Amino acid sequence: MSELIDNRKYRIKLLRELIMELHQGKSVEEVKKKFREAVRGVSHEEVAAMEQELIQEGLPVEEIQRMCDVHASIFKESLEEAQEPDTIPGHPIHTFKLENKALEKLITEEIKPLLDALRNATPEEEKGISLELLEKINLLMDVDKHYSRKENLLFPYLEKNGITAPPKVMWGVDDEIRDELKQVKALLREYSAKNKENILAKSENTIKRVQEMIFKEEKILFPMASERLTEDEWYEIYRQSDEIGYCLAEPAGEWKPDRVALERGTDVIDSEKEKGLVKFETGMLSPKEIELILNHMPVDITFVDKNDLVKYFSAGKERIFTRTKTVIGRKVQNCHPPASVHVVEKIVQDFKDGKKDVEEFWINMGGKMVYIRYFAVRDDKGEYMGTLEVTQEISRIRSIEGEKRLIE
Repeated sequence: MSELIDNRKYRIKLLRELIMELHQGKSVEEVKKKFREAVRGVSHEEVAAMEQELIQEGLPVEEIQRMCDVHASIFKESLEEAQEPDTIPGHPIHTFKLENKALEKLITEEIKPLLDALRNATPEEEKGISLELLEKINLLMDVDKHYSRKENLLFPYLEKNGITAPPKVMWGVDDEIRDELKQVKALLREYSAKNKENILAKSENTIKRVQEMIFKEEKILFPMASERLTEDEWYEIYRQSDEIGYCLAEPAGEWKPDRVALERGTDVIDSEKEKGLVKFETGMLSPKEIELILNHMPVDITFVDKNDLVKYFSAGKERIFTRTKTVIGRKVQNCHPPASVHVVEKIVQDFKDGKKDVEEFWINMGGKMVYIRYFAVRDDKGEYMGTLEVTQEISRIRSIEGEKRLIE
């Protein structure tokens, strides 16, 4: 039997059975009791591999997501014994863990005591306690930044390293937690005694899920990422983290890896693969990709350089104003009728003089509402490099009402 228990396929088979038993209405405790021995000694690598293989074999991500809290609970004893990666102050994992400690402290020292107080409060005390609780839930909502850094900076590198299932599952659970926190906030804003039990139950379930996510991050996600990501990749995550922000705690220091092989703002790629690519601060594209992207944008763009020469226009399928290739290299003043040249010259001169950075117009034209914007293009030092014209037909945008959240 021990040979079977150590066999990953056997474990996956057990997970399938687990899911079916949950579907049939069995409690987490019943399932946990049955599978505890079978999963004893499981590692974070096996948990990730199970999720990966189950999805590859056709199990919907939503089903794995539904099971996520359950299997973390089942594996808890084995995972708690695992060694956590050592990190130095400022390293992204160190910062993630600082935030988790702050979240745990907020939950255990402030939110839970307030929930207990609300449970035992008199009707006269309830309103004041509910307002205090709302304030603390607002603080807990800061976890959105923690999740956003994880999803937008860490997950892409895991996916590059062939780990795709765990990020999908975890992102789905993150979104559920975000939604539940918003629901708790809404209930607290409109607090009433008749909703007291619902508020208590929903709040307790939500903070429990936040704590379970902390466990999954520290016992599964961070060890797995620590093993797979290079120093260069961690450094790129570190560099971009400030743009998203931090949750209840700041990095404990500046961090720089022993070897930083980042001469650009993107990770090192084999030089052969770079040939023919245009390198940007945030990635690299082939000239063909750039042209296709510009031509598929839902706006028409024209660029005039600092010498007033037309350098480029996009060639979308339905341009609003006609452009021909003969315009390239011409003075922008020569591309407009005499009656409107003074307007063009005024816009360009104001941009050059630094008086303005944006100018905009909107006109009705043949039943269409056309929105025309001009932007001063400046380099890092603020030097004027040219003018970008952006034209868009906005009739449909102006008519949009309500929300659309589903694909038709």
